[in-house]
Amino acid sequence: MERFTDRADAGRRLAAALEGIDLGDPVVLGLPRGGVPVAAQIATALGAPLDVLVVRKLGVPGQPEVAMGAIGEQGARVLNDDIIDSVYISPGELRDIERTERAELEARVARFRGGAPPVSLEGRTAVIVDDGVATGATARVAAVVAKARGAVRVVLATPVGASDSLGSLAADPSVNEIVCLSVPPGFMSVGSHYLDFAQTTDAQVSELLAAARAGE
Repeated sequence: MERFTDRADAGRRLAAALEGIDLGDPVVLGLPRGGVPVAAQIATALGAPLDVLVVRKLGVPGQPEVAMGAIGEQGARVLNDDIIDSVYISPGELRDIERTERAELEARVARFRGGAPPVSLEGRTAVIVDDGVATGATARVAAVVAKARGAVRVVLATPVGASDSLGSLAADPSVNEIVCLSVPPGFMSVGSHYLDFAQTTDAQVSELLAAARAGE
């Protein structure tokens, strides 16, 4: 099983794979929190701007790690109907969960960007980066958001991912290409593929983004 030292190591390895692809005029978009340290390495290697693409998982009550779907900026939403049906979530419960998560999403947008405007995606390639893909719900809604903001091409880049989820994403019309370094059989969790998978903090995300803006 391939394992990465930490997110920075994963980002450097992923950047090497992306450098061989003609990305046109890319913007590197990290998914908070853990995707941003990976994305920072890629943005540096590609000489591309770094931004954050804030999305929120809609977790099952009592099992928040299980995604019923995800939401993003500009009202984007993706639902996993199979999971919703299997746990008998009512429309009212789903609305309440989405309302809570959307409030947190807006707060994070303000916190991470510090009032700075998002990097324009109009006519550009959006390279969406996460530290791993488990269910794929977050990556899917991120791709929808990127296309809504004018990206002409969406490349999903991740160090590791579950085969079924990557297959589903590959069939999604909002995702043009996937670059993944490791697709292990019997995928269990993203964290098991890192030696150091310490939680990325909001402060670290803000610092990485501020440093990228200062270097422009």
